[in-house]
Amino acid sequence: MKLSKFITMMNLISLLFFFNCNSQPKQEVEKKAMNAQEIRKAVVAGSWYSGDADELRKEITSYLENAKLAHIEGEILALVSPHAGYAYSGYVAANAYKQIKGNQYDVVIMLAPSHREAFHGVSVYNKDGYETPLGIVPVEKSIADVIINYDEQIRFTMEGHREEHSLEIQLPFLQVAVPDLKIVPIVFWDHSWKNCKLLADAITKAAKGKKVLLVASSDLYHGESYDDCKATDNRTLEQVTDLTPEKLCKDFEKHELMACGAGCIVVAELVAMNLGANKAKLIFQTNSNDVTKSKGGYVVGYGAVAIFKESEEKKQEKVGVESGLENEEKIALLKLARKTIQNILENKKPPRTEYKFPLFKEKRGAFVTLHKNKMLRGCIGYIFGLKPLEDTIIEMAQAAAFHDHRFPPLAKDELPDLEIEISVLTPVREIDNVDEIEVGKHGIIIERGSYSGLLLPQVATEYGWDRKTFLEHTCQKAGLPQDAWKQEGTKIKIFSADIFHEE
Repeated sequence: MKLSKFITMMNLISLLFFFNCNSQPKQEVEKKAMNAQEIRKAVVAGSWYSGDADELRKEITSYLENAKLAHIEGEILALVSPHAGYAYSGYVAANAYKQIKGNQYDVVIMLAPSHREAFHGVSVYNKDGYETPLGIVPVEKSIADVIINYDEQIRFTMEGHREEHSLEIQLPFLQVAVPDLKIVPIVFWDHSWKNCKLLADAITKAAKGKKVLLVASSDLYHGESYDDCKATDNRTLEQVTDLTPEKLCKDFEKHELMACGAGCIVVAELVAMNLGANKAKLIFQTNSNDVTKSKGGYVVGYGAVAIFKESEEKKQEKVGVESGLENEEKIALLKLARKTIQNILENKKPPRTEYKFPLFKEKRGAFVTLHKNKMLRGCIGYIFGLKPLEDTIIEMAQAAAFHDHRFPPLAKDELPDLEIEISVLTPVREIDNVDEIEVGKHGIIIERGSYSGLLLPQVATEYGWDRKTFLEHTCQKAGLPQDAWKQEGTKIKIFSADIFHEE
């Protein structure tokens, strides 16, 4: 489907909804949408996400726990997060909210597109709260009122709030991630530069001197072509991370880019930059075809982006330890791993060992880890130095790509999206006291009877785990209860690694 046709179709649908959204008088509909306490009730709980509070909290906690930290060096002022059902985009949203988990804010200003109602200006909800199965989220009315009072085009109305999913679906993640959450819910249909600039100026005025987070709710490509989805999303996300909001808005208007929450992203960028943001980072990207592992048919793109004020002092965070490998040797091993995989995909024999560097003849334990679009695609290795390092890399590259039982064998069209990481291990030693484990330096091996599990040093850092959580996940990897590391008879071993990857 062409971008212009998609936009035209969506606009027609929205206009039809605008003129004939309900046979009842507007006042009756608005009265039913709020109860006596003026709480906006959840409308997609039980369909787009779980309607059971315990199940919902458990699901979101799991998503957040398995999302990765992007290690952003600075203060995050805005996030872009998708708004499909959690089965499709929940993990992407978790990668956005993982970056701010535990942070406290004076207010979270939520920007969402109106999919079902077309209306002029901006609809700001300044009543008591929004409800989800996890409870009522209070509205920070004082800030909502400042935004409303900025211009007559910005007002309270139930338009955009009645049945809209794109704002509501962000709330449970925020309820789990942000303590003492207070929000200002904003929905708008008009994504023109004039409307976006007006709203951004109003929010900037209201946010001055306060600790604020903006959330822009948006999916990306919608259409019938997987290849077009990937290409369009790449263009869109590249432009989003360039932080040129006026150009971004005009490119959306020209249908060169695609996002149903286009204006929300533009407003988030404008406000964040007014508050000092100077960088944006793509955290995670995928689409509904990749999530469901079925190419073809209708496909929607998803992305998570953080917009932040970069710290003047950058942290030099080194995971693992040095192994004695020089940079030239590391590059050679990475090229060897890629060449090995490429040869197998082309039905050729693996490369022959050359031992170009003396260290390549040393017997070293090593793992080859594969990532595709920032998600694990395979990881296998030797814990102990059973073979020369070069032989180990050739063998483990094949194993990770084609024999990791958690994944199907790698296909040829996946190779361009593949990032290869190598971990060269130090000797393993058993410990008696878990206080010896240093997160970011050590990997863990848990052994109990015939069960054993291993996690590399970088895993805890990527997911933001503390020592206890690292131990619990290693027990799970071994097929043991989470607390097995505390039990008598369980062996805990540690090692470190020199970790390097393709740029």
